[in-house]
Amino acid sequence: MNFSSDNVAGAHEAVLRAVVTANANPVAAYGDDALSAEADKALQNLFEKECAVFFVTTGTAANALALSAFCPPWGAVYCHVDAHILNDENTAVELFSGGARLVGIAGHAGKPDPVSLQEAIESAISHGVHSAQPAVISLSNVTEAGTVYTPEELSVYRRIADHYDMKLHVDGARFANAVVASGASPAELSWQAGVDGLSFGLTKNGGIATEAVVVFDPDLAQHIAYQRKRAGHLWSKQRFIAAQWLALLSNELWRENAVHANAMANRLAQGLASRCAIDMPWPVEANEVFPVLPEPLRNDLRNEGVAFYDWPVLPNMARFVTHFGTTPGEVDELIELIAKRSMSI
Repeated sequence: MNFSSDNVAGAHEAVLRAVVTANANPVAAYGDDALSAEADKALQNLFEKECAVFFVTTGTAANALALSAFCPPWGAVYCHVDAHILNDENTAVELFSGGARLVGIAGHAGKPDPVSLQEAIESAISHGVHSAQPAVISLSNVTEAGTVYTPEELSVYRRIADHYDMKLHVDGARFANAVVASGASPAELSWQAGVDGLSFGLTKNGGIATEAVVVFDPDLAQHIAYQRKRAGHLWSKQRFIAAQWLALLSNELWRENAVHANAMANRLAQGLASRCAIDMPWPVEANEVFPVLPEPLRNDLRNEGVAFYDWPVLPNMARFVTHFGTTPGEVDELIELIAKRSMSI
């Protein structure tokens, strides 16, 4: 039972078939092929807006490229203190942007506190050229706490960004899960809420290497093509990335996979709530569950072959992640195991 990450899942069979089909004939390189054009158009249709799309193979590259276009080398990107770009992507943003500073802001359940955010921005402005210039607010949707932003919540940060002439970016590695959980459309959860651009990933949702930078402001997008090439992230055989996008966007497969992943996390959360005296400080809104488990219980689970991460944001917290391939049987087995082991502690 591997609940450590949605990255442990394989690729969806439809994606594998699409890649094999894309392999059939020679086509133009570096994105000048029909599949890339079709995938580009499919994403524009999904977001209900003309937008610039740049396909890449990793979420780190997507975030770093987007933020390098939004933030000057002397600027600052404000994000939650636990944000992936700050804690898990090494110094990719700093490298791609030429030295921009990342500023972590505390806040409940993975969301930077708006008051603390404004205070930090005001403090930087008061220092003038002696501080990094506030340039971007970056939010993760789904957050590092497994919670989801609604369009109304995003609008709060948009107003802050407008007040200080900043850009608003979203790390959407689990954007599909956020769309499903929020009930909003991709448009409502992005540009209609004031998002300037986002990193949209489907690698965690059935793809192999299926990420994109989606930018809604053409002025912000004009340099990304050159930055992507300079950074070594323009695939010569881009048709294989495009084929994955088309497979997942066709017939709403991306949404179906996210619905299932979220449902499995909710099944786990409900099972823990009804069978075990397990505390979960954060609401379960997408495909991640963060229970507080005593150390003896964590050790017992690992001895039984259960894979998950310790999550040291709070004492004894663990993280369990479900994905499109997680089965109800796996979830139920984990619930039974936790319930049984909890009684002996």
